[in-house]
Amino acid sequence: MPDTPEAFAAVYTEHLGAVSRYLARRVARDDVDDLAADVFAVAWRKRGSVRPGEELPWLYRIAGYLVANHRRRLAARASLLGLLSVPDSAPSAESLVTADAELARAWNALSPRDREVLALVVLDDLPVSDAAVTLGVTANAVSIRLHRAKKALADQLSQNSVDDAERSSRPAT
Repeated sequence: MPDTPEAFAAVYTEHLGAVSRYLARRVARDDVDDLAADVFAVAWRKRGSVRPGEELPWLYRIAGYLVANHRRRLAARASLLGLLSVPDSAPSAESLVTADAELARAWNALSPRDREVLALVVLDDLPVSDAAVTLGVTANAVSIRLHRAKKALADQLSQNSVDDAERSSRPAT
């Protein structure tokens, strides 16, 4: 990561849109700008710890930590107020697939781990190597997770089709 403010500003300009889209799929829209600012504040303080060319996945990783902290704060605030349930503040990828109800059901049935790897590689369009940096694992591990997530999604889609066919073939009562 560049040390000069001008060079950092160039990285900021280049990646702000991607970081904001990443955040928008994970938190409420009202929180995106604040969290994006926090991501770049952390990035400026820790700019010496990123290798050249890995800026975006590194920023996604920072964003992931900030989203987790944000959700914990929301949950703590909600429990403090005595609310019984905390709404999921990350409709993110789910909202992208809700246009297709069958795909939405399959997506919601996936584990959070499967949804995250699919979101990074498919929705955020990260190469496997960059997704590995974001997740803090090897590229091979991401490839394996991605393969399993795709299979799980396909299995869910197949299962939903079977369930729908069974429901439609039952006589109405």
